[in-house]
Amino acid sequence: MCLIGFAYHAHPEIPLLIAANRDERHDRPAAAADFWEDAPDVLAGRDLRGGGTWMGVTRGGRVAALTNFRAPKYMAVGGGPSRGLLVRDFLAGDGDVAAFGARLRAERERYHGFNLLFGTADDLWIYESEVDRLAPVTPGVHGLSNHLLDTPWPKVERIKRAVSGAIAQDPIDIWSLHEALGDRWPATDDELPDTGVGLALERVLSPPFIEGDVYGTRACTVVTVARDGRITFDEGRFGPGGDYIDGARHRLSEAGVAVQREVSALSS
Repeated sequence: MCLIGFAYHAHPEIPLLIAANRDERHDRPAAAADFWEDAPDVLAGRDLRGGGTWMGVTRGGRVAALTNFRAPKYMAVGGGPSRGLLVRDFLAGDGDVAAFGARLRAERERYHGFNLLFGTADDLWIYESEVDRLAPVTPGVHGLSNHLLDTPWPKVERIKRAVSGAIAQDPIDIWSLHEALGDRWPATDDELPDTGVGLALERVLSPPFIEGDVYGTRACTVVTVARDGRITFDEGRFGPGGDYIDGARHRLSEAGVAVQREVSALSS
């Protein structure tokens, strides 16, 4: 996953809202978000090669989402365990947030660079492995891509504005977040960061939604966690060239019971 915009304790009824895109090679097999047979409390998509996931929630309110850290040293080499296993382990586990944070710090050298947002709607943390920073998230609207939290890349600033606009509406404007995640307009050259991958690639990676034939945005997801424990999980999936595949809506009651799952038209 390469873009996350989120509001944490910035809305009176929805303490956590996340709008996120997962970017990946299109030939890497993945399953759509659903409850897992081997971890029935986990609702998430699944990487069918590595076994982990990029983002998910649980019936009990645990939440986790991952981005990688963009740098030539990571793009030029393969190997190492899938970082998606960290998301899986937090969601499928039952230990406290602090203990999991300590594990991340202890194991950071095993993985290529990553950022992990994890916790609950009342106890949310960020771990940035590149700088070994573990910290509680402060209330407000935040953005995260393939650098550090709130690094002002154009796509990060766009999704933060979209999240701020959505939570200002009554009710929250979920559809506007799907539109923002589907934004395919590249940044201008003077706005681009320099992450060492070259100007041409920076241009390709600059929009919130990447529509490449080989690598691009595979899923657009909006999650809300209400104060009473109700969870919504909306996902649209996309193929090469940004073509829409399908989408689904999941609704969980305050008791963590799945009360609705429906295929829906969530195309951007």
